[in-house]
Amino acid sequence: MSFANFARLAWRPQFPRFPFLGELRHYTRNDFHRDLIAAITLTLVSIPQAVGFALILGLPPMSVITSVIVGGFVSAWFFSSHHHVFGPTTSVSLVTATTIAANPDLGLHPLQLAAYLAVVIGIVQFIAGLCNFGEVTKFISRSVVVGYTTAIGVLLMASQLHNWAGFASPPGQGFLADLQDTVYATISGGISWWGIGIGCATLLIFHLVQRYRPHWPEALIGLALLGIAARVFAWVHPEVPFLLVKDEGALSAALPVLTHLPSFAVQRAILPRLINTAIAIAIIGMLEATAITKSLAAKSGQHLDPNQELMGMGAGNIAVGLFGVPPGSSSFTRSAVNYQCNAASQLASMLSSAVVLVILLFFTPIFNYIPLAALAAHLVRVGYKLIQRPQIRIATRATGSDAVVFFVTLGTALFLRLDTAIYVGIGVALALFLQKSSMPHLAEYTFNAGGHLTELRNPADRLNPQITIIHVEGALYFGAADLFQNQMRHLAGDENIRIFILRMRSARHLDASTVMALDAFHDYLHKTGRHLFISGCNRDVVRVLRNSGLLAHIGEENIFPVEENPTVSTRRALQRARTLLAGKADIRLFYDQPQQENTPTADAPAISYEI
Repeated sequence: MSFANFARLAWRPQFPRFPFLGELRHYTRNDFHRDLIAAITLTLVSIPQAVGFALILGLPPMSVITSVIVGGFVSAWFFSSHHHVFGPTTSVSLVTATTIAANPDLGLHPLQLAAYLAVVIGIVQFIAGLCNFGEVTKFISRSVVVGYTTAIGVLLMASQLHNWAGFASPPGQGFLADLQDTVYATISGGISWWGIGIGCATLLIFHLVQRYRPHWPEALIGLALLGIAARVFAWVHPEVPFLLVKDEGALSAALPVLTHLPSFAVQRAILPRLINTAIAIAIIGMLEATAITKSLAAKSGQHLDPNQELMGMGAGNIAVGLFGVPPGSSSFTRSAVNYQCNAASQLASMLSSAVVLVILLFFTPIFNYIPLAALAAHLVRVGYKLIQRPQIRIATRATGSDAVVFFVTLGTALFLRLDTAIYVGIGVALALFLQKSSMPHLAEYTFNAGGHLTELRNPADRLNPQITIIHVEGALYFGAADLFQNQMRHLAGDENIRIFILRMRSARHLDASTVMALDAFHDYLHKTGRHLFISGCNRDVVRVLRNSGLLAHIGEENIFPVEENPTVSTRRALQRARTLLAGKADIRLFYDQPQQENTPTADAPAISYEI
């Protein structure tokens, strides 16, 4: 797809649909049974994750549970994927927590700030879906995504060290500060052996369940067992020597309630402070949604509309913001569980929202008594799993550019800001790509005694000192213009050459900068009584030359468009040269067949022209 076609596609407006309504026409009782089983399983995974995300955010657990309920229900109406699940995620929770910690002076409660941020993110994502930006994410380097995901994992582990070790530490203070606090608490004896022991026991339970019952939800089982044990311990010893979830904010079964956004005056004051972060989180959401839904669609064979996924996330974030709870994104874990449970439609996510409320009515006390150290160990385990060593190995070894992009993104995320890391990573990847693609290949060729095309190593070996044939290959856009012009001027340093034939069959993406470079080169040759021919021009090159006026300036008789036989345009250029040069020279030119034009073969026929 050309850039122009892509631009037209990207800006063609889309209209929101509700794909689930179309599913109902063929919906069966068996489909409902599959969706119900998937919904119950989703709930078993969602609740402990939501409580853990509340710990990351430093917000009441019930607010994150509400985000699961509201966001999962609303977004499912827009999703085209049967398995896509919306809700709080590690990356969005970390960025939101960092934003809350970095903006204590905005005059809003942290939960109000998170809710307003969700609305802004939702608006950005919904508009992106309407504007058909669902395909834009494929132009973002995977090395950026891998570096960012790795940083999320490292930051998540570092941010939970104080909860695991049982000492106080301000939330959202940064990677180095978290490490420094942990080292200081360890040296000064400020750590809690209760917390360390509970965290290690949590990981042991997870390991045993995963080993002997791999299909059981180990996180739910492990945290529930520890919650029951902590509740029994509290009956025996009312003074519990370790922190519980209820100490951060008790869970309660309550219906979500709409809230009011900040006043217009407050919004106008805080929006400039939040918009960059909101756009960064929206981009993160687009990347997550694209990666998750395409991965699952490849397995299920389902056709997807990426713009519907964007609009679904946008609608979900707007909804959670209006209900006064923090933002969410595409959840890889819950979407994978939904697929593994063979969900038949988007109804599975909607039913899961209802099941969450039902379970909270009966099992809330267990979740309130989960030790914070157990949740911290669970989150450290989640962070460790985010660090994908095979992907890191590929990103750091594939090319030097990929390695630079990975480490720059990782370093920026760890030591600066998460939202900044997205912009920096994309910018560095784009700059390195432009540098790599801005090096057109220019080579002068001559012909050996057998008439085969070979690269000219020594100018003295040129068969006709008055004619040079220069093969141009690569993208000739603005990034390549200066290098292209310098290479051409270097070749023109030989004053014996009277005619320059540029073979531009393999040149592409000409723009104004390259046209100006060609124009300057033509003028330089014209002043010294020499000539420039261009042969093998494809339709796009001819169009650019004509629209810019360069075709008329060089002379239409000196431009030779490509024809069905790729040798014809060069033959016409040589015939034109015959009228300009005196004397005769035997020039043997070789051209491959159209499908192998740039790869000479030893047994290809030679074509001889006399000038």
